[in-house]
Amino acid sequence: MRVLVTGGAGFIGSHLVEALVGKKVEVAVLDNLQSGSRNNLFDGVAFFECDICDRDAVFQAVREFQPDVVTHHAAQSSVVESVRDCSADAQTNVLGTINLLEAAVAANVSRFLFASTGGAIYGDIPSGSRAGIELTPQPISPYGIGKLAAETYVRYFQQWVGLPVNILRYANVYGPRQSSHAEAGVVAIFLAKIRKGEPLTIYARKHPGDEGCIRDYVHVSDVVQANIGAIEGRISAPVLNVATGLGTSTYQLARHLTQLFGKETELVFADKREGDVEYSVLDGDGFQQLFGTAVTLREGLRNTLLF
Repeated sequence: MRVLVTGGAGFIGSHLVEALVGKKVEVAVLDNLQSGSRNNLFDGVAFFECDICDRDAVFQAVREFQPDVVTHHAAQSSVVESVRDCSADAQTNVLGTINLLEAAVAANVSRFLFASTGGAIYGDIPSGSRAGIELTPQPISPYGIGKLAAETYVRYFQQWVGLPVNILRYANVYGPRQSSHAEAGVVAIFLAKIRKGEPLTIYARKHPGDEGCIRDYVHVSDVVQANIGAIEGRISAPVLNVATGLGTSTYQLARHLTQLFGKETELVFADKREGDVEYSVLDGDGFQQLFGTAVTLREGLRNTLLF
């Protein structure tokens, strides 16, 4: 089997590439290295350095490698950046996805996997509830809107073009190799600040001084499991939440990390950020029925600290 991983030099993509290489799968990476790193590339893995917005380069890479499966992780992943520049966000996350879909069809790819977002697509949900795939998406940020639009194109290619697809809606993913420079990587950001002795910022859920937004934190190893399952054809549902089903506030996350480090760190309580979903917990039952209990937050944070 031949698998093309877009964004394969990034955080999630590189973990997936590593797992596929371990399974003796022939892998290629397509990445523009804007947020990914050459340090995340593996020996023996073909590499196409190009942007998914470059239609000709995308078609050439897919035509040259001739993958059986494309798993699409390349994206603009910052909610804050999407608010600052809606057009750039849409160009990458919508038009870039269309380029890959059309290239996949032209190359007779047998399956297309789309890495989507759970929290940003569902939007704010009632406290104490969990967002299931049957819930009507209500994104509140340009990032979530773009991902939903891309999902809709993916479903169009499934229904009208006949391309087999899987859409994986991730909760807040964390783990080793996550960049502390990316707005979405709060675990990595907090770890870097704790190591430097810098304060941790708790952005308000509603008002400065509260515990911050509630998130469902899923370890990258569970995300890799879901991708491998989809690549191997073990996920029949076209859409799957990849999540723990448990909510953790930003304050609770900060406390978990400071306790694991064994040191006190100053906490700074800031205003709510535009585009931030206040409460985001996904229904992860479908994932856990297929792959078993998700990695707990404490176990996952310990694993992350070891790297």
